[in-house]
Amino acid sequence: MTIVSSPLTGRVVGLAAVPDPVFSGAMVGPGTAIDPVREPSEAVSPLDGVVVSLHPHAFVIVDEQGHGVLTHLGVDTVQLNGEGFELLVDKGDKVTRGQSIVRWDPVEIEASGKSPVCPVVALEATAGSLSELREGGVKAGDTLFHWT
Repeated sequence: MTIVSSPLTGRVVGLAAVPDPVFSGAMVGPGTAIDPVREPSEAVSPLDGVVVSLHPHAFVIVDEQGHGVLTHLGVDTVQLNGEGFELLVDKGDKVTRGQSIVRWDPVEIEASGKSPVCPVVALEATAGSLSELREGGVKAGDTLFHWT
């Protein structure tokens, strides 16, 4: 079993609340979403693993079992071309749960007209393989869900 931690502090809202049909329809995979606190913060790694994909607005960490978790910072934030994001690691880096990956400010994202809601997706998982999905308030590093 892989324990996936929250990469952000905020309120768990679920994928259905993501204003993007690709995420809300779980087309990328099952998971949840976080409405982040509105203050500058650092998105952290949701598990121990390797950074296999890294963009200013999104990253994927894969653990030793091959479980990949996508954290997408806001919706349509790729259109910002990296503005408002600061990468703190490099692609290929080994990272630990809770290690800072990207510095960003959800207030700036919202001011640019984008949603700051952040999908956290278990790539290549089935809906039934996730359990104990957290609800309500969450702090970065708290358990978000279990993946079997």
